Amino acid sequence: MANKLHAAQTIDSPYAGGLKISLTSSLGPLPIKGASVTISLTGDPDSVVETLTTDESGQTDTVELPAPPVEYSLTPTDQQPYSQYNISVEAPGFEPVLVSGTQILADVTAFQPIALIPEERPGREEDIVIPAHTLFGDFPPKIPEAEIKPVDETGEIVLSRVVIPEFVIVHDGVPSDSTAPNYYVRYTDYIKNVASSEIYATWPESTIYANILAIMSFTLNRVYTEWYRNQGYNFTITSSTAFDQKWVYGRNIFENISFLVDTIFSNYLSRPGVRQPILTSYCDGRRVNCRGLSQWGSMYLGEEGYDAIDIIHYYYGSDMYINAAAAISGVPSSWPGYDLTIGSSGAKVLQMQEQLNRIRQNYPAIPYLTPDGIFGQQTAEAVRVFQRVFGLPRTGVVDFPTWYEISRIYVGVSRIAEPS
Repeated sequence: MANKLHAAQTIDSPYAGGLKISLTSSLGPLPIKGASVTISLTGDPDSVVETLTTDESGQTDTVELPAPPVEYSLTPTDQQPYSQYNISVEAPGFEPVLVSGTQILADVTAFQPIALIPEERPGREEDIVIPAHTLFGDFPPKIPEAEIKPVDETGEIVLSRVVIPEFVIVHDGVPSDSTAPNYYVRYTDYIKNVASSEIYATWPESTIYANILAIMSFTLNRVYTEWYRNQGYNFTITSSTAFDQKWVYGRNIFENISFLVDTIFSNYLSRPGVRQPILTSYCDGRRVNCRGLSQWGSMYLGEEGYDAIDIIHYYYGSDMYINAAAAISGVPSSWPGYDLTIGSSGAKVLQMQEQLNRIRQNYPAIPYLTPDGIFGQQTAEAVRVFQRVFGLPRTGVVDFPTWYEISRIYVGVSRIAEPS
């Protein structure tokens, strides 16, 4: 009865948030067209809110769904600040799947990616259950650790430079739980997932920026020092808040968080004279206090006008600075260092046009381009369509996030075509 009462209150709310669902095959970035998507309230799953069909890019239209008042996510409260929805998916040739608990915050758009397993493949996708957000639910606090790891111990394996990995291996449990599964997760997808699990997308942009920097630096410290591999484990990081940071298999992410991660994903936090990314501790600052960043405190600082680096200095000291990784794994070539736009020409434009044409084989909404190395109106339009499909601002300009998203999708679709 209580769940249905909460559901009714959510439906009656004057506040709303957006939801866009994206379906691909579990084999890789192959969009699933014509799938049936049914949305209902988690507290009242028999009451259908929306029925949608995916387009040729495997995506639904963005729908507005009722959500609690935005104020609930701007101050610590016992009121749940997000509404929760079930998403049921059926597509010919694929196993059906149910996602339970997709979180909708007022005034922001949620992206729900779902990978469907082809019927001819062995195994079946388990239904996905998204737990409470870490700022609302009850999770174990982080076990304190030193922010700089010793690297001179006998047998210690440490990378020679900071590299953004293509994937991280996430152990979905505490380190000692050998029954917990490991997941290969694209680095940027992992950061977006953690940020959507650890903070609210309704917070000031500078606050979100500062928290993402802390999340990325923490992650890259685990990568750089090979922390768990040096203990005999076969993963990069865990999903346990006691040991690392929260990651939830199959959860939704938020549009503004996604864009910020795409914009700054090569960054991390450093101290002078220290090569490794800093293991940046953070906590909610309400139920749990720590020596690092307070998530709620950073929200208040953002509302007071602090920019991201001011927030970083407030919690970590004035000698902490933003650094950039020496290399990015898994991409054919690096961003040229300037935007590609109408009037641009040369080898980088040609490479980008050829990559878009290859992506078009899987995502036919993208117009075909004549690969001539000249950035004209047709190229700009193809870039805009790509940006629309993959959740980037539709500028028609190949900036830093667009370049790397084109590169990542190109690599993904090319791998599918390779023989096993």
